[in-house]
Amino acid sequence: MVDDPKKESRLLKSAEEFLQIFRKGEEFTKSILKENERLRFRIAELEEALKQNSNSQRIKNYEERIAVLEKELDSLKKRFQEVEKENRDFAVRFVEIEEENNNLANLYVASYQLHSTLEYDEVLKILIEIIINLIGAEKFSILLVDEKTGDLVPVATNGISIDEIPRIEVGKGIIGRVAKEGESHFPETISHTDEPDPTSPLVCIPLKIKDCTIGVIAIYSFLLQKRAFSSIDYELFNLLAGHAATAIFSSKLYTQSERKLSTIKGFIELLTEKHN
Repeated sequence: MVDDPKKESRLLKSAEEFLQIFRKGEEFTKSILKENERLRFRIAELEEALKQNSNSQRIKNYEERIAVLEKELDSLKKRFQEVEKENRDFAVRFVEIEEENNNLANLYVASYQLHSTLEYDEVLKILIEIIINLIGAEKFSILLVDEKTGDLVPVATNGISIDEIPRIEVGKGIIGRVAKEGESHFPETISHTDEPDPTSPLVCIPLKIKDCTIGVIAIYSFLLQKRAFSSIDYELFNLLAGHAATAIFSSKLYTQSERKLSTIKGFIELLTEKHN
């Protein structure tokens, strides 16, 4: 116990001041804790917002990347379709070129065969084989201009008797008109008939040497599998119009010269025998 009242008063005053300081410290501490809590909450909000912004940006980047990839994919699909179309075109073109090569080979063989002999009968035989095998004709006739009468006379046939083919005057009917004008006759479509008209062929091709027509090839029917004319058919028609005419004309001249030569030889031998 303090005996001195003044001293006790001073102690009480000091204690009161200490308590006030303590209370202020307590309030300041509470204020700091509250402010710290507020700041922590704010930091958490900012972190969450930052996280959301980061995710949004990442999603946006992904979306942009996906859009770019989809665009590239569409471009690749388009290019793939173009390449696929080009491949189909190349395949078709390859088949066409292969067919053209085969056709050229056939044309070469046909041309070579026509000029491989000067025997008249052999030339006609080769010509018949070409018309059958390369053109696909079933019934046809070969008519040549008679040097004496000027009419067209059948010299060879296939699938039809030569007796059924009449002599035809140049300028009359399909055959006579083709012989006169020197232009081939073709139908729009190929029709098949069992009994064709010998004077009205489906196809009629002039046999020409320059502007001179020496005969015609009259085709009355084709094989059943032939439904239409191809480019090679027209090439063969042109080949027959020129090369066949030349081969026939050359073989006829050769045959005639051989006959004349034989006649002259026989005549010389006869004169020699008489002289001896």
